[in-house]
Parts: sequence; structure tokens; C-alpha cells
Amino acid sequence: MASQPSQPSRFSIGVDYGTNSVRAVVVDLADGSLIGESVYPYPTGDAGIIVDPRDPNLARQNPADYIQGFLTSVKRAVAAAKKASDSFSPDNVVGIGIDSTGSTPIPVDADGTALALHEEFRDDPAAHAWLWKDHTSTAEAEEITRLATEAPEQYLRKCGGIYSSEWYWAKILHCTRTAPRVAQAAASWVELVDFIPGYITGRVRPEDVPRSICAAGHKALYHEEWGGLPSADFLQKLHADLPRLRYSQRPQAANCAVGRLLPSIAKSVGLPSGIAVAGGAFDCHMGAIGCGVKPGVLVKAIGTSTCDIMVSPLDAPIADVPGVCGIVPESVLPGMYGIEAGQSGVGDIFNWFVRNLAPPQFATRNAHELLTQEAARLTPGASGLLALDWNNGNRCVLVDQELSGLLVGQTIHTTAPEIYRALIEATAFGALTIINRLEEYQVSVREVVCCGGIAEKSDLLLQIYADVCNRPIKVSRNPQTCALGAAICGAVAGGAYRTVPAAQKRMTGVKDKVYRPRKEAARTYAELFELYKKLHDSFGNTSQTLPLHDVMKRLIAIRKRTRAE
Repeated sequence: MASQPSQPSRFSIGVDYGTNSVRAVVVDLADGSLIGESVYPYPTGDAGIIVDPRDPNLARQNPADYIQGFLTSVKRAVAAAKKASDSFSPDNVVGIGIDSTGSTPIPVDADGTALALHEEFRDDPAAHAWLWKDHTSTAEAEEITRLATEAPEQYLRKCGGIYSSEWYWAKILHCTRTAPRVAQAAASWVELVDFIPGYITGRVRPEDVPRSICAAGHKALYHEEWGGLPSADFLQKLHADLPRLRYSQRPQAANCAVGRLLPSIAKSVGLPSGIAVAGGAFDCHMGAIGCGVKPGVLVKAIGTSTCDIMVSPLDAPIADVPGVCGIVPESVLPGMYGIEAGQSGVGDIFNWFVRNLAPPQFATRNAHELLTQEAARLTPGASGLLALDWNNGNRCVLVDQELSGLLVGQTIHTTAPEIYRALIEATAFGALTIINRLEEYQVSVREVVCCGGIAEKSDLLLQIYADVCNRPIKVSRNPQTCALGAAICGAVAGGAYRTVPAAQKRMTGVKDKVYRPRKEAARTYAELFELYKKLHDSFGNTSQTLPLHDVMKRLIAIRKRTRAE
């Protein structure tokens, strides 16, 4: 019998919009392997971010960088795939998926053009994209929280009980008050994660742009329980201009096709036109897909900040968990609730220390590597230090961007590696605080899978997390899990797989190395976590007034004991 001809390989493309750059990957649908990749750093501002020295809370981005980033990164990734694999052909790309930071809303005109692309608004930061880490809207977030708490719909029940300055309506409300010229010119506001799928499919007008259930549910208070977005009456109480910004589209899950690649865009990037384009989702949600998320698995995307994602079946009841960033049907997987939490600063905290406080012997291009090597020589508790990981505010479970960092226990003998390790430990304690909150509300965390740049680079951090959380820590086998998750959704939208879980079985997995908790380290960290929790509740929870007089002495006692051991 003659052998059957082999089926041609098929591929999808994932495009991951990060804080400082956009990355495109070409993925083999047989196993999820990357065969082409390209990164485009945003050229505008400081490492891609428009800042204001008068206001450290301001962080904006140029929408032109997003458009050029897609065109350049995808074109180069396709070219790299051609060079790397004889089996690759652009004709066999079945779908494209997009993920981005969020909430990163962009003011647009009635034609869907970002206001910042108009000459009259080019130099106005308010007309640009409001990056996720823009915290200028703290007062507005507090106002939304107060009003939503009083509303009969209880809009905050599904997003942890507190609205964040990082989110959609807070940023829009702040713009209406501080930049009315921009606010009045904006026909709508479009999340970055929706802006790009709309741009490459031609669905750019505000009434037609595809809206993501991930962005709408986690950041814009969208939920079917109260009929979608908050009511016009509710928004009117915040500002008279807000009701007109309610969009009518029903948001879609990321595995749904929202359109086809325009011929003009396709020609620019070296692809055939008509390729299916999937709906967008935030980077951490796509990263969870790329890590193979399923019930009981907590996925931690560890980068400048962290985002924690879990899923839970829609047919099982789930409690409203205070302090999380949302419990949204199908924001990650079809048929599942998506649960989001996270920390506002992780890699940003380490970078802050290296940039501003590292002594000369560590102030090199390899500063993180050198500090990590020295910090790894230390044993848990031996430094006598304890820190709070709030240098960029607290995302969960306190949801308060007006909190700041703290370091306790330093002496005239304290070293830079000791502080560096204490900062890593602080982020691990913050991670455990989130796990404890989830389990307090019967969301079981049986397994932790990490992804992101820091998870790829830092054995020390992963071992500390395993010891602090007293759970094995696994790492995604794919170094670009956010882009992989987007590519998986592109594959489903293009019909290569019927469901996201079916694609995950073939395209995702974890590395062989597992970071397991060490008994003595876990015991010491449990002691330190008690003290962290005391600081956490005393400085961050207005309902708590705990005595702190014993914290320094207990740190010294732990230091003496661990050094003696």
C-alpha cells in the first residue's frame, strides 16, 4: 500500500504587547514550538513609556508605537520562521491572536483613530494610551468604589470589592476632570487589547470595534448579572460625560474570531490576507492559557509586576473573593470563570534597587546576576530583614495604590545582597497572601506554574517562592507563554483546534525541573510570614491596629538562630 502523503505543517501567530515592547511569535500547531520570533521595543519615551517628572504616577504610551510594533514584529517573525524551518509557509498560517497589558485604554475619535495620531493632540499625554501602571486616577478610583458600594447592583462584587486606579473607568474619569479637551474629543475609549484586533481587521469605529470580555469584565465592571456595563445613571453620578461612553457591543472570548486580516496589513507583514484574527485578552490571561491552566492550577506571570490567574467551572458555585481583580465568566477559558489577582510591583522593585541603590561593585550591566549570586549564599532569616512589596502600591488583596514600600531590620552591617534577597522574599510573601485569600474562599491552589521573564531567569526567586508558599513550583516549558496563549487562541479561531483545552494538550507543558519546598527553609519563612502579615495588616488595613514593638526583636532572634544553625 502506498504511503499517504504527510499533511503540511500548520502555524499560528501570537502577538504580545508588553510594558516596554511588542513580541511576535510564529508557533507550530503540532507541539507549540516557536519557529520564528521578533521583538520591537517601543521607541517613544523612557523605555517606551511617556513619563512626567512632576508626577511619578503618570505612565502613557504612543498608539503609533503599537501599530508600528505589529507591522514590524510580525513581518520579522515571519521572515525568521522562513529562515528557520523549511516546513513553514505563510500560506499555512491559520490564525493570529493578540494579548496586551491592561487596563490600557486609548481615547479615539468617531472613526476609531487614536487621538494621539492627530497633530493637535500629538504632544498631549492625556491623548495617548493610559498604560496599566498609570496611577494618576487614585482619587477617582476611590470615588467609584464609594459609589459602587452604595449602588443596588453592587458592581464591585465580582472584582474584589475595591475599584483600582489601574482600571478603565477611573482613568477615563480622571481625564474628564484634568484634560477636558481630550475627553470631549474622544468618541470612545478602546483598550489596547481591542484596538489592535480592530485595526488589523478594519473594525475600528467605536460602534464596531471588537470588545474583549477579559478587559470588559476585569476592568470595566461588565457582567451579565446587571446587564453588561454599569448603568447610565450610575455613570452620570460620576460625571455627566460618561454615559455616552458606554459601548453596546457584547464582549467576546479570546477564542472567537473577530475578523480577517486586511489585505493591506497582510501585504505589509508578508502574510496572505483573510487569516482569522482572534479576540484579544490581557497578557496574563493568555499566559495562563500558554501554561496549560486548569482548575486547581495557579498560574503566576512574573515580570515587572505579577498577575495570578486561576479558572473554575461555570457549573459550580464560586464565592465573591474580596481583594481580587475580578471573577469573570470565560475571561480565560470557555466554560470557566477566570479569576485574576496579582502584585503591582515585582521586577520593578528589583530594578528600582539596582538602578538607585546598588553599590559600585554591583552597578554593572550584570547587576541582577551578581546580586542574585551573592543573595543565594544567604540562608532564610539570616539577614534579619523584612520588607513590604508595595513600592508600586498594592494590587491585591488591599487594592490600594497609595501604599508604599518598607524595609525593617537594617543595621550598619546590612549588605546590598541581603536587601536584594529581602525584596525577593517580600514579593514571595505577597504571593502567599494572595494564595491564602483564595483558599479562604474555597478556591483550592493545588499546583503553581510560573511564566515570564523572571521565571525564566531566576532559580533563586523560584526556590524562595517554593519555600515561602510551601508548594512545588513549576515553570512553563515555553519561554513566551503570553504570546503562545495568544497563538493558541488564533489557532482555535482559525479552526485548527475545536477548543482551547484541546490545543493546550498539544501545545503546552512544563519543564522537567520542579522547585520543591525545603523543610527548614519553609519553617523559617513561616515565622517571617507571621511578621510580614503583621506589617501588612498594620500599615495596609485601616481596621487593624496591631502592636509592632516585637517585630524588630523577633527578626533579630530569627537572625541569630539561623546564623548559628
